[in-house]
Amino acid sequence: MSAVTTSLPVRSEDEAFLASPIGKKVVMAVTGAALFLFVIAHMLGNLQIFMGRDKLNAYAELLHHNPGALWTARIGLLICALLHVVTAIQLATLRSKARPVAYIKKGNAGSSYASRTMLMSGPIVLAFLIYHLLHFTFGSAHPDFRNDVYHNVVSGFQRVPVSIAYIVAMVLLGLHLNHGVWSMFQSLGVAHPRYTPALKKFAMAATAVIVAGNVSIPLSVLLGLVK
Repeated sequence: MSAVTTSLPVRSEDEAFLASPIGKKVVMAVTGAALFLFVIAHMLGNLQIFMGRDKLNAYAELLHHNPGALWTARIGLLICALLHVVTAIQLATLRSKARPVAYIKKGNAGSSYASRTMLMSGPIVLAFLIYHLLHFTFGSAHPDFRNDVYHNVVSGFQRVPVSIAYIVAMVLLGLHLNHGVWSMFQSLGVAHPRYTPALKKFAMAATAVIVAGNVSIPLSVLLGLVK
């Protein structure tokens, strides 16, 4: 009588690494770095609204001049955002399984408000990104969408609820970035007592510039400085 044997699928080294907590942190760091660079480039492009209608519309026309590259970038960024959020949820699940019994007294020593809200702010920012595309890129969420980017931005932000939602989303993005940028360096192995203070200051400064730059646009529209 022969013994019945079952073979389990063998994971490759790459698959095993990506399934591990360290691998997932690296995925979050790489996708986070791509999104961080996009946020900076997107902000710099949008700030051209302060240079006038022609300048902003010329910038938008330049982006749409090569639709193939533009859609490749959009799809790539959306994949990065989805991977970033899904991996964050997977990491939170792994931590929960590793510590099934909650602490009697939850301590927050050594953790910031930003780090404690990462799991919440990430999906919210992703949801806002989708709305942002529907509002300013596709126009399906914009009541007065035209083939004029300057007009779309101004008329969109003249609606107070839209501007408030945008500002709140930027604050959440700032909370996410303030912790996420530092964690990105740490996950990629750039962590040393000598560099840590400088990296944390860089994360804070970059976050402040990004939030201030993005928030300045709806505020300027609401105040009538851009019209």
